[in-house]
Amino acid sequence: MKKFNLIIITVLLSSLSLLGYKQEIKKFNEEADVFLKKYVSDGKVDYKRLKNNFEDVDKLYKSLETVNIKALSKDETKALYINAYNIIVIRQITEYFPLKSAIDKNGFFDKVKHNVGGEMLTLDQIEKGKVIIPFQDPRVHFAFSCAAASCPELADFAFTADQLDEQLDERTTNSINNPDFIKVNTDKNLVEISKIFKWYERDFKMKADDALSYINQYRKNKIPENYAIDYYEYDWALNIQ
Repeated sequence: MKKFNLIIITVLLSSLSLLGYKQEIKKFNEEADVFLKKYVSDGKVDYKRLKNNFEDVDKLYKSLETVNIKALSKDETKALYINAYNIIVIRQITEYFPLKSAIDKNGFFDKVKHNVGGEMLTLDQIEKGKVIIPFQDPRVHFAFSCAAASCPELADFAFTADQLDEQLDERTTNSINNPDFIKVNTDKNLVEISKIFKWYERDFKMKADDALSYINQYRKNKIPENYAIDYYEYDWALNIQ
């Protein structure tokens, strides 16, 4: 009987711990959502105002340290790392602001490490090692924002497990139908596309034969297959309001 009671207690404690972790991630998502709605508009961040309210982003950034990744579901993990990436980018830019571009700061993406769930990771490690490689979903490329003008537009909301599929579809559709992101020249039968499709060609080929085929999956006005493709120069200027 004592052994049985011990098992029951263990199960209950485990359930309570899991509930606690779920509440923790829910709180982070809610706070991140409020933060992004406050400081992001049309994909651009109000870094000047945020610089004077640094604690708003720093609090979110520090809360990432205690997230129990192992207790999260697949979609919760995916959403968490996307949110973490975007919050970390904003926090770093704000810390170093005034800054013209993220790449002006040495090691911004590949050297500076951040505590996410007790693991020290660079932004590149979060993007590739925690999201792109494990989940093999090219839509995430339109959810990450690298603080540059040529990046996919930063969402003014936090990604959540229960809405993740719809949110990723929305972000992908938003970027691919943006004339500044996909530049169609009907006079020249030419489409100029982001270098993201070149840098991550392998990812997009998991879901389509080539970049144009992938793009047309989300285009409202399909691009003719005979159009030539070129890649425009990536603009690393800061996505500042």
